[in-house]
Amino acid sequence: MINLERKKVLLTGASGGIGKAIANELSSLGADICLTGRNEEELIKLKNELEGYSDYILADLSKHNEIEKLVEDAENKLGQIDILINNAGITDDNIFLRMSDEQWSNVININLTSTFKITKAAVKGMVKRRYGRVINITSVIGVLGGAGQANYSASKAAIIGMSKSLAQELGSRSITVNCIAPGFVETNMTAKLDDSRKDEILKSIVLKRLGLPKDISGAVSYLASDSAGYITGQTLHINGGMLMV
Repeated sequence: MINLERKKVLLTGASGGIGKAIANELSSLGADICLTGRNEEELIKLKNELEGYSDYILADLSKHNEIEKLVEDAENKLGQIDILINNAGITDDNIFLRMSDEQWSNVININLTSTFKITKAAVKGMVKRRYGRVINITSVIGVLGGAGQANYSASKAAIIGMSKSLAQELGSRSITVNCIAPGFVETNMTAKLDDSRKDEILKSIVLKRLGLPKDISGAVSYLASDSAGYITGQTLHINGGMLMV
């Protein structure tokens, strides 16, 4: 059984469906967690549900000048950060020729640039302690692409490339850096899809169902554990067979 007793976790995007599942999974395995997100009501509710120690920080990742303070505050609450999970992300879809500069930059800034900045701040302590786990939640769209999602696809593909480079830089310090690329998962985001689009998606999935948040959280707990200590620079595709690589 995976044991994360006394491991200190910083989790972004904690108030969404996948974030909540990750928090519950890691907490049940003994981890102490600092939750971050924009919905304070949901963060408080989640904090009260978790088994072990947890706290939260209200954070808007579009405000890049506040990110270093976010990491500093998380370290003060936890003592240190052993495991960083970059789960926050947004979409703002439009066909390419109609996509505004603002739509492009907003998605890139929150999905990619904030991941860069949070990771840069959080790994400093990991380097000193010669131990750490960085787990970046990307997307099948970052590999397949998606019509109307050039900004989202670019941001998620870039995270995969950045993670491979970072894995090479930090490996000598016993820090692993990996990605998880979910397919279509039952969350508030996919709930907005109309029935015809859902039917179209299900036809492309070998297992003929949407993923569940727990399908993702189980993979996160594995990559966060000592059992995955020899895995780095990899992307774990969890998509029900929608994409096989």
